[in-house]
Amino acid sequence: MMMWKDSGVPADSFYEARSESADGPKSKFKIKAGKTLSARRWHAAFSPDGHLDIASVLSRIQRGGVHPSIRGEVWEFLLGCFDPKSTVEEREQQRQHRRVQYARWKELCQALDSHVGSGRIITAPVITEDGQPIQDPLVLLEANPDQSKGQANGGPEAEPYLDKQVIEWKLTLHQIGLDVLRTDRTLVFYEKKENLSKLWDILAVYAWIDKDVGYCQGMSDLCSPLIILLEDEADAFWCFERLMRKLRGNFRCTERSVGVENQLQSLASITQVLDPKLHQHLETLGGGDYLFAVRMFMVLFRRELSFGDSLYLWEMMWALEYYPDMFCMYEEPELINEKNEVSKGKVKSIRQFGKFERENLKNGTKTSEAPLPITVFLVASVLKEKSARLIQEARGLDDVVKILNETNGDLDAKKTCSHAIRLHKKYLKMVRISFKKIILCLFGLLKFI
Repeated sequence: MMMWKDSGVPADSFYEARSESADGPKSKFKIKAGKTLSARRWHAAFSPDGHLDIASVLSRIQRGGVHPSIRGEVWEFLLGCFDPKSTVEEREQQRQHRRVQYARWKELCQALDSHVGSGRIITAPVITEDGQPIQDPLVLLEANPDQSKGQANGGPEAEPYLDKQVIEWKLTLHQIGLDVLRTDRTLVFYEKKENLSKLWDILAVYAWIDKDVGYCQGMSDLCSPLIILLEDEADAFWCFERLMRKLRGNFRCTERSVGVENQLQSLASITQVLDPKLHQHLETLGGGDYLFAVRMFMVLFRRELSFGDSLYLWEMMWALEYYPDMFCMYEEPELINEKNEVSKGKVKSIRQFGKFERENLKNGTKTSEAPLPITVFLVASVLKEKSARLIQEARGLDDVVKILNETNGDLDAKKTCSHAIRLHKKYLKMVRISFKKIILCLFGLLKFI
């Protein structure tokens, strides 16, 4: 572990990179004493029984992120794995229960395909679309390097292939393998095969239990940091499962629409309000659907930022959006009808909400529609920053993508967060003013009826 210097330590310094991987975004965010949530302040935020003062933790994170030495355990709270009001004993019971549950799911997946938990990663399909084993010798050799004969699963297993869900799941396993081998390969951590296998196993198990979504490209980028931060595979899985509760809608695609369509439409509306010239220019170029921003929504800026800076951005997002009923909403959804509904008899302190959520509460965004996620404003802030270049230089959608991809060199996670919060406030204010104007117009029309 590196010494914590007052002048600040680059975020990427805590995640060893391979010597040959000099390309890619450079770290701009620095871990700073007095601003970043330190291990000492983190442990001091717990009462003797283990209750967490989440308000003080959120305040510190919103100032300077989380120190990498405690990032994994802090994220478990930010993602809703644990209730801040729980005791040490309650959390330990929950952790053990989840580890047992994950082990059961993994055993079930292993019974369906013996590659799960074997330490091997497959990168070629082992069955056909109608569920028949592929007999190609090269495929068999990759799937079972220690066996000279037999099917890809180590023996005749034709019956499970008859189940449509099993077929669909098994057909994703090689795609998971291909993506895993491409994920964060600049990091020394993934030079160890067992770490790659952890990532593959978690994604394979998740694809089985969430059959509506299954596995989609981009999930490996979201899961990878959790394996690095949480040593136990089951703990990393449950953090990923909680993260996917926030993001799974992004991956639900049909023949007619992409999963992030609602967020893209929201981004278009926000840009139209905050930067009408840019919105008009993008529409003229045929980019009014804002599909060029899909990647930022899907993998949360993993491509635009360095590894360490992207982790800082994530924890900032989660701290800013944090709401105290998150754990109950996941564990006991029947007790909470809506995200922002406070349980009867339990008045929450406004300090227990993240800054972004507090702004929503203050502005009375308690409609039938959920408040817009902070990611929409983060992407909007990137567009706003690039607005002048996009208007002056972009003559087609290829130019738009090129200009946005150039954020690799100059995107600053901390500034983008601050800018997103300002845009959020401005947007809510402008929407409020527009709403008042509509009401006044309606009243004016009523006078003539």
